[in-house]
Amino acid sequence: SAKDMKHRLGFLLQKSDSCDYSSSQGKKEKISSSQRISQEEVRKWADSLENLIHHDRGLAAFRAFLKSEYSEENIEFWVSCEDYKKTKSPAKLSPKARKIYDEFISVQATKEVNLDSCTREKTSHNMLEPTLSCFDEAQRKIFTLMEKDSYRRFLKSPYYLDLVSPPGAGCGPENCKRSHTHTLDCNSNIISQCA
Repeated sequence: SAKDMKHRLGFLLQKSDSCDYSSSQGKKEKISSSQRISQEEVRKWADSLENLIHHDRGLAAFRAFLKSEYSEENIEFWVSCEDYKKTKSPAKLSPKARKIYDEFISVQATKEVNLDSCTREKTSHNMLEPTLSCFDEAQRKIFTLMEKDSYRRFLKSPYYLDLVSPPGAGCGPENCKRSHTHTLDCNSNIISQCA
């Protein structure tokens, strides 16, 4: 239910306070200086899935929503592919590609994504000689799947609606309530990346 999802996100957000950051002081300052997401920025997330997932906090909100639906493997696969495409060392391509394939595409994958047999077969063939583009088609298919399905549900969910609520429901001390309905508005640590 929506109330359960809000409660879970509230719990996750509280838990984010205890995350370990590698460069503790520098990152903490960076996070606290950008605590608030502008309403304009949040509204842009409704324009396209691309706007949403290319914004750190948008990606984190979408990921939290997908976790609530037990379907986070799609966004994890997409993020893994983006990371894979940044691989500089040719020696690292094959082991990284194998890890992504085993985790998301193979028949025994622990987080198997929903691909048609043709795309799965082509990606499997690409594993013989992995290149930076060997997951492109599979990544495109998963992006389209998310765009047509879970992204639309996300825009109607409390994960998004609570962030895009009217400015009058802001976080000033006079109108900040600790109720579940305002958890996202009032929690200044909303969706800080802890992964």
